[in-house]
Amino acid sequence: MSQQPVLEIEKLSISFGGLQALKDVSLTAMPSDIIAIIGPNGAGKTTFFNCITGIYTPSAGEIYLCPNGRGRHRLNGRKPNQITRLGMTRTFQNIRLFPEMTTLENVMIGCHCRTSAGIIGAICRGPKTRREEQRIIDESYAILKRMGLDRYADDTAKNLPYGGQRRLEIARALATGPCLLLLDEPAAGMNPQETAELDTLIKEIRDEYRLAILLIEHDMRLVMSLSDHIVVMDYGKKIAEGPPEQIRTNPAVIEAYLGEQSDA
Repeated sequence: MSQQPVLEIEKLSISFGGLQALKDVSLTAMPSDIIAIIGPNGAGKTTFFNCITGIYTPSAGEIYLCPNGRGRHRLNGRKPNQITRLGMTRTFQNIRLFPEMTTLENVMIGCHCRTSAGIIGAICRGPKTRREEQRIIDESYAILKRMGLDRYADDTAKNLPYGGQRRLEIARALATGPCLLLLDEPAAGMNPQETAELDTLIKEIRDEYRLAILLIEHDMRLVMSLSDHIVVMDYGKKIAEGPPEQIRTNPAVIEAYLGEQSDA
């Protein structure tokens, strides 16, 4: 029995004024895929993420999310919180934690989209609400432990080391219970040791949580090591896609993205 794609994007386009930021970008992600989206600055990579997560509304194209066993959902026009509830979650290029809250509280917020207590339950705090709160605490702590952050559980997020803050963003995203995780430059600002650890961590997360992962990344060593499939964008268009070994030698990619290195 063939697997159903977890994400299907057909001819996605968006313009800002007279600028065509994306033009006819299509992509299919299967369960457990790790797909890297690369390209020079201004190629449209983050705009692409913003369109499929509901931050921007595309001017053309179709976006479908297919969570395992939960049907096929058209995402066009849905709000970001609705898309998160369906199973797509993301991190951001610039870290967006709640800096004054504890590390554990940041992860608990990620669990919020899977709670059922409602306003009355939160006010009355009956047995069902208390059980749910305890479940959220336990699940959040387990995620922190998996990410190597449990020793920081009671520390405020702003006091974590930089690499720890990056991991905390991923932990909070995992707390939403996703089938698809989007990582926007997860290695930005990391040293080589932290990047190597991130490579291992992302692969482990994919296997343990049975996720598909899309990532935008400029660190080509990480991209080539991590990805099953690479999509290359330039000026809002997809100019190449394929496995890492194929992309590495693609003349269009070398010209658009690796030209400085090929001239060196």
